[in-house]
Amino acid sequence: MRWGWCLRNTSSWLSPSSPSSPSNEILRALSLSLGTFPPSDSRHLGSLSSGTQGKGTQGKGQGGSSPSAPSSVTRDWLAQLWKHQLKQLPLPARNHSHSHSHSHAHAGINLDSLLSRNNLVIARDIEWANVFFAFEQESRYVIMDAAAPDSPVGYIRETSNVIYRQLLRSRRPFVAHIIDSHGNEIFRVRRPFWLINSTIFAEVDGKEIGVVHRRWHLWRRIYDLYLGNRQFAVVENPGFWNWTFTLKDEEDNVLAEIDRNWRGIGFELFTDAGQYVIRFGASVPGSYGSDNHIEELNVVRPLTLSERAVALALAVSLDCDYFSRRGGWGLPIIVLEE
Repeated sequence: MRWGWCLRNTSSWLSPSSPSSPSNEILRALSLSLGTFPPSDSRHLGSLSSGTQGKGTQGKGQGGSSPSAPSSVTRDWLAQLWKHQLKQLPLPARNHSHSHSHSHAHAGINLDSLLSRNNLVIARDIEWANVFFAFEQESRYVIMDAAAPDSPVGYIRETSNVIYRQLLRSRRPFVAHIIDSHGNEIFRVRRPFWLINSTIFAEVDGKEIGVVHRRWHLWRRIYDLYLGNRQFAVVENPGFWNWTFTLKDEEDNVLAEIDRNWRGIGFELFTDAGQYVIRFGASVPGSYGSDNHIEELNVVRPLTLSERAVALALAVSLDCDYFSRRGGWGLPIIVLEE
């Protein structure tokens, strides 16, 4: 009776979500040998016991006869039971590999819907409160395929704290969500507060895939692009009025290019509404057609989808670092003209 009580309480400690675990089966077999559980609990053990011991007997159960547990529990029988149960359990490594590959494939499909294009145009919306009252708003961008600029293929939406935006301005921390034309998030970029050198992270499904670090220089604009822990590109812009940012590998070969376009004196002087063209050059498998209005960029190799996501994060960082005004020009100019 004392053994039966201990086995009942021990089995209650086990998780009910895994009733067929080897430990549960052993406890149940021991209980059967002591007569503490009903014979119906031993139905799935009869074939194993009859095969290993040759002494299994058929007992009466609900709905007909069912095999019963062996008359005595031996070490050999427990060893056979353990091996039998282990064969039925899935391999953790195989499950982990399958789930990892599935999530990676899912992320790749999401990135493919936006980044498998030769050229992307990113245009920032006008922030009227910033123009007239120097009130910093959340940044909004429209992403277009250069081959069809009238149909947006995605959007960039910033999420940040309103107080941080007014106090820290371009150094504020924020998260920008990159979504497709249907409103589904593809990936996001996260930019923490910075004082000297800015950093921006690209994240897919909440996992960091790449990062862009700005390197300090007195006049040059230098950025290092990483995919995981591996640096795959560097940008070394000469500064001043040069608005072309070329991504190059360690052998100085061109990988991609980001150009900031001139949108007119009104846009450039009074607003933050800049426009950027990301030229990826060669296509990735399954990409969309090229655009005849933009000169094809010769690259040493096509960037992967994850590398393209990091390049898009660089475009957002460039806009915040060098091309975001402090606002408040419009209202004083109107007053002076009156």
